[in-house]
Amino acid sequence: MNVDRMQQLVQQMRALAAEAAASPRLDGARAPAGAAGADGDFAKTLQSALEGVNAQMQQADRLQADFSTGTSNVSLSDVMLATQKASLSFQAALQVRNKLVTAYQDIMNIQA
Repeated sequence: MNVDRMQQLVQQMRALAAEAAASPRLDGARAPAGAAGADGDFAKTLQSALEGVNAQMQQADRLQADFSTGTSNVSLSDVMLATQKASLSFQAALQVRNKLVTAYQDIMNIQA
């Protein structure tokens, strides 16, 4: 197993967590790093996030295919890391979708 790759991943996660903690919001609370930009366009931000999830899933699929066929120099740890990243990204996107559906249902119930 490649320990250096794991350490790099941990460092990236820490850097993203620090960036998220340092990003100010208008109401004074902290916002995630991928929150809506200066123009506040939620749809563009959401689409960009979903495209990122899709890219991670496609990369994981490519690495899995390369590893299984042995066509390139891909290690099992690289495949597993890419697969777990894609899985976590997908789960986060799924949770965002669930929250959006719940918010939509709450708004529709208010109007009724």
